[in-house]
Amino acid sequence: MNKHVEDLLARRPELAPCAVDVADVCGAVIDCFERGGKLLLCGNGGSAADCEHIAGELLKGFLKKRPVPADECPSLDEETLGKLQMGLPVVPLTGFPAFNSAFCNDADPDLVYAQLTLALGRPGDILFCISTSGNAQNVVAAARVARSRGLAVVALTGASGGALAPLADVAVTVPADRTHLAQELHLPVYHCICAAVEEHFFKE
Repeated sequence: MNKHVEDLLARRPELAPCAVDVADVCGAVIDCFERGGKLLLCGNGGSAADCEHIAGELLKGFLKKRPVPADECPSLDEETLGKLQMGLPVVPLTGFPAFNSAFCNDADPDLVYAQLTLALGRPGDILFCISTSGNAQNVVAAARVARSRGLAVVALTGASGGALAPLADVAVTVPADRTHLAQELHLPVYHCICAAVEEHFFKE
């Protein structure tokens, strides 16, 4: 178990039943990026905000500054290079407002994340699904498309896991079912994952 999971449990001991799954998600995301894959994220409401939060921690520095080596962008001047940070390939499917509104109006709102997963997902990528109930229809549909396309599926849910957990390669089911309480436990879980991933790729 990595030190970030140990630190998580020291701060939030109620998450002990999830420890192995959280560590497995850390490893899966690291392996995905090592192979050149990307992380897609989906969720609704507060979980959509969590998707954007995760993206924000991984697309730029989180706990580390992540300086850009000069050979990454050799034509850039030193001042610009010094203001940029190394990032990881993360796509929150919660964005794309023009697409999302058009697809929900023209096709089927329950398939909005499924369509983006079909268009953007490739074998070796991960679809990271967040749903406190585990039953959000658009998230479950995206997970089904991901599995059919050869993506791994990670689920972050409440205690029941809902319909989503059985579709996941790894499911972290936090010990709470009420939406706001599950969300309160989701944040430290994904901060732990982001910290572990960052430390693996960025040593400074």
